[in-house]
Amino acid sequence: MHISVIGTGYVGLVTGACFAEFGVHVTCIDTNAKRIAQLEKGTVPFFEPGITELVAKGIKENRLTFTTDIARAVDKALVIFIAVGTPPKSDGSADLSYVEEVGRGIAKHMTGYKVIVTKSTVPVGTGEKLREVIKAHQSDRFRFDIVSNPEFLREGSAIEDFMRPNRVVIGADSEQAVAIMKDLYRPLYLIETPFVTTDVPTAEMIKYASNAFLAVKISFINEMATVCERVGANVQMVAKGMGLDHRIGSKFLHAGPGFGGSCFPKDLAALVQTGDQVGYPFQIAGAAAKVNYEQHLRMVTKIREACGGLQGKTLGVLGLSFKPNTNDMREAPSLTILNALIKEGAMVRGYDPVAMEEATKLIPGMTPCKDMYDVAEQVDGLIIMTEWNQFRNLDFERLKLAMRQPLLLDLRNVYDSERVTGYGFRHVSVGRPTKEPRLA
Repeated sequence: MHISVIGTGYVGLVTGACFAEFGVHVTCIDTNAKRIAQLEKGTVPFFEPGITELVAKGIKENRLTFTTDIARAVDKALVIFIAVGTPPKSDGSADLSYVEEVGRGIAKHMTGYKVIVTKSTVPVGTGEKLREVIKAHQSDRFRFDIVSNPEFLREGSAIEDFMRPNRVVIGADSEQAVAIMKDLYRPLYLIETPFVTTDVPTAEMIKYASNAFLAVKISFINEMATVCERVGANVQMVAKGMGLDHRIGSKFLHAGPGFGGSCFPKDLAALVQTGDQVGYPFQIAGAAAKVNYEQHLRMVTKIREACGGLQGKTLGVLGLSFKPNTNDMREAPSLTILNALIKEGAMVRGYDPVAMEEATKLIPGMTPCKDMYDVAEQVDGLIIMTEWNQFRNLDFERLKLAMRQPLLLDLRNVYDSERVTGYGFRHVSVGRPTKEPRLA
């Protein structure tokens, strides 16, 4: 089977490379000629573990090709995945202009039956809108089906999530389209992956509901962390006690500086807009977004209080991307927090294993550093912003010699306080009591 994937961003490229690994012939298309030229050489424009190797394998085995020619992509493919951006508008609603533009391009070049699949996260009603756009712009009347097949890829583990998903959602109103989609995903039957087959609007809503619920869990535990600090409780043990209840589960109950990335903030805003449009304002989803923003500001307050003010202080920061194993800086907590610290007069030194180039552009007042010990030189406090594995076994003796003040601001609760204070550090974390250095 031949398929095409329109859009070679994070979702599109992972989708294309993984289907090629399934043995499908895949054409990936993008309007960015420079990006396509790089991809043809095997150069991937973002960091994701394993994707470079998978793209190279697909190219070598002639199952993965790249083009800027939409006519070629549409003509060869039975199934066309749309994986273009749906950025938020100023009111929070999803901008569907790229999706509609792709719909017009597909319509113009159709020469026979096609299954047209939205892989991008799109609000309820997009499938029907796309159907209308294609019908209105077809050069000739060819039959086609619309399918919603939302992605559930976590940055940093996207290939594993595609190859071993906990479910595949297929929204369609055509038995033929469902059969074709299931044939595409046939390798997953060997590992007994659950399939959720439903109508298009329900499939579209599943993605938003899933992301919103996870965002709510994060905001809830961050609120609990604030209260735990004030009553002397330990949020990590609270989360453990909660998570062992199978009705709740332990995932996404880790207190920290708040969530970021390309999905949760955008999808919460779009879901709230959907509720407003149908006359039912989402209260919980809206509150989760508000709590998340306030959590960023609470981290600024925490750092300010721990340092005794920010004016003239120098702070080192470990981790800048919104989560480990990605260079994605979209909506990263570091952006709000570090820019606020700089605005209040602090000097900031930063290091991230893969996101330095992006972070330096977005935090212009930050001094980029070469590694996790360079970042600690003559600082008044060291902040763990992102929990990269490299930061889980720091040499505290070396850090103490480099720093002006032995203060660790552990915003991801990476370390046990007893270990940190044993090296003579003051340990400030999230939702746990601050611990003073132990005397030798």
